[in-house]
Amino acid sequence: MTPRLRHSVRAIILDESERILLCRFVFPHPAVPEQALAVWAAPGGGIEAGEDRLTALRREMREETGLAVTTDPPHVWHQVVVSPDIAPGLDGIVNDYFLVRTSHFQPHGEFSDDELAASENLAGFRWWRLSEIAGYTGPELFSPRDLTTPLTALLTAGPPDDPVELGL
Repeated sequence: MTPRLRHSVRAIILDESERILLCRFVFPHPAVPEQALAVWAAPGGGIEAGEDRLTALRREMREETGLAVTTDPPHVWHQVVVSPDIAPGLDGIVNDYFLVRTSHFQPHGEFSDDELAASENLAGFRWWRLSEIAGYTGPELFSPRDLTTPLTALLTAGPPDDPVELGL
């Protein structure tokens, strides 16, 4: 039997100081395990019927961050997590990550903070430096859990020729 997976797109948004913009998701978002307070993850979301990945990415960035993605950004990471605990009612998720470079901005999408909190369990945004992620010892998680490894490779070597496979 073929697993039922939620297909999503996410943007690795890097500013001119190489800080990454992450969203803070709180339980019961699919990325947040029950025992965690929150998960910091790249902005993005599900691909809707009739959308290709780049159309979905543009829509999600506009809705969540207000960022207009006008180019075809490189596809840098691919993640498949098969686990019924990840996406309620499904067997797991597929995340495709695209690299978007932009000037620093204050995220404010088409939805209000209250609407994002109600529909996405999104509790805020933060720009992070790689060193802050690598040195973080707090109770919240990152997605992927070892964000420092692929982010370090991306910052030092640039976009890969083919998307890098990520773990949980």
